[in-house]
Amino acid sequence: MINLSSITIHFGAKTLFENVNISFKSNDKVGLIGRNGSGKSTLLKIIAGKVLPNQGQVITPKDYKIGYLPQEMNISYNKSIKDEVYQSLNELYELQKKLEELSDIISQRNDFNSEDYFKIISEFTELSNKFNILGGNSIRAEVEKVLTGLGFKNDELDKPLNEFSGGWQMRVEIAKILLNKPHCILLDEPTNHLDIESISWLENYLKNYNGLIIIISHDTNFLDNITNRTIEISKSKIFDFNLPYSKFIEHMHQIREQQKRALENQQRLIAQTQKFIDRFRYKATLASRVQSKEKMLEKMVPIEIDEVDNSTIKFKFPPAPRSAKIVLEANNLYKAFDNNIVLDNINFVIERGEKIAFVGKNGEGKTTLSRIFAKDIQDFKGELKYGSNVLIGYFAQHQAEKLDPNNTVFETLDKVATGDIRTQLRNLLGAFLFSGDDIFKKVKVLSGGEKSRLALAQLLLKETNLLILDEPTNHLDIPAKNVLKQALLDYQGSLIIVSHDRNFLKGLTQKTVYFKNHKLEIYLGDIFDFIHKQQIETLNELEKNESNKLSDEKEKSQIQLEREERKRILREENRIRKQIDKIEKEIVDIENNINDLELFFSSSEYYNNQEKYKEKSKQFQELKNSLAIKYQQWEDLIAKIENIQ
Repeated sequence: MINLSSITIHFGAKTLFENVNISFKSNDKVGLIGRNGSGKSTLLKIIAGKVLPNQGQVITPKDYKIGYLPQEMNISYNKSIKDEVYQSLNELYELQKKLEELSDIISQRNDFNSEDYFKIISEFTELSNKFNILGGNSIRAEVEKVLTGLGFKNDELDKPLNEFSGGWQMRVEIAKILLNKPHCILLDEPTNHLDIESISWLENYLKNYNGLIIIISHDTNFLDNITNRTIEISKSKIFDFNLPYSKFIEHMHQIREQQKRALENQQRLIAQTQKFIDRFRYKATLASRVQSKEKMLEKMVPIEIDEVDNSTIKFKFPPAPRSAKIVLEANNLYKAFDNNIVLDNINFVIERGEKIAFVGKNGEGKTTLSRIFAKDIQDFKGELKYGSNVLIGYFAQHQAEKLDPNNTVFETLDKVATGDIRTQLRNLLGAFLFSGDDIFKKVKVLSGGEKSRLALAQLLLKETNLLILDEPTNHLDIPAKNVLKQALLDYQGSLIIVSHDRNFLKGLTQKTVYFKNHKLEIYLGDIFDFIHKQQIETLNELEKNESNKLSDEKEKSQIQLEREERKRILREENRIRKQIDKIEKEIVDIENNINDLELFFSSSEYYNNQEKYKEKSKQFQELKNSLAIKYQQWEDLIAKIENIQ
């Protein structure tokens, strides 16, 4: 259990929160939410002991272990991934070293009956038992299980950690936290460093974790799938309910609606009471009642509505100039880094107005292909052709980190802007929540979310008709992500987007490209259509390892039965979906025929030919009846699908 007692923290003249009291139970799964800059990361640092509050204290039990993952870290290790993780397990690692030392000593002794020998054997036995209790004999397998779950391949585990990017190094930090099994895990935006499959694995792991978990995340699916409690920091206030994110948001909306109604009722009562007082103030017979009502008004406590932080970015992309129908075409693209093949024999076409999502594990080539299309990588093999008048806007995965830290917010845009847009820079920055003196802040003092907003603002400084966005939602808060999504939905140009955020991708794209084994698999529909077409119920089953070795034959057979049942259900679902597709086509045909008849009825031929009129009227009624039957059949099949799901 953790208790925050009277926590107050200020940054200069700004109060993040004051006199905050929160208690966390030992097995709470908490989502910590709020706008960028509201103090979420600071509160996590206070709990982790990385920042001291101006007032108050954090109370934890004795020997309480906390694992903390910050939003950004500078990591540089030359050990192998496996060794780095294993050596972070301090107690086990020290025990193993001591056991190895004792084992060497025992192998060199031959005084088997001496008292000293028995002492060494006794110590070795005691430490071995402790090592086994702590899971030492299975820890190597557990390390590999966690690392592969987070996306590493088995043949990568012996490579030096400093050969990997910052995102992959951060995964090692997550693995170290999970394997140390602390009483409390604090994670600040962990999904920024993970692909969709790894997010799904981490969701499962954290859901079943025996300990307190507090997560800052703008991934609403991630929060809904893990948490049972949500704490929001808004306008220096704390709102705390035992609900996952989506239900919390709904509950807060209901509370504020109730507050509004209560305030309206109170104001109505005040107005009526004041009217009575003003009307009968000087009537002697009603003096006591007037005084009573005046006292009632004096004692009345005004109802307050919780203030909501509605500030959010406001923007839309400039109109997209018309490009050729074929925006770009790639033939036999090949790209390798040294001996590491990333893309092999890639053929791809994007047409004008298409919106496409790139998904798949990290390292499979999503970013590389995006950079090739954005002309950020030139040394590749194969042919890449662009249509006429294609204007590219590119947001790199680490675009915010590429900003010059010594420039001010205003200078960052001013150095890129050209033409008339330069006169509108203050308005543009205001739309991205940089106002007043904020525009003169240096980039290096901005939060992750502020840097991401500034990098997005740069995209609006020129016309584009092909946007290539690589993880644009990292560090953006939920309202800002929603605004970006709406702007992309309204965007009339072509779009390629790399993202691991399922909720953000939902309904945004019409095509999903899955990167696997240096190749592309193309699916029509958005991310959830892709999931369904992979014949899986959730992303948790993507790339599911079906080679788990179970010693218990009974458990094996149970799993086999469950697998067969899932296959049966999927077969049934596919059968019904085929029926739905067939009926939908029939409905379209019937509606087209009805439209044709309605056109006939509006023509002069309809009035002049009674015989044809009767024939067509009968045909029209039959079609209407048939359409009603088809719609009923369609609804019945949809209900069956919902039952199956």
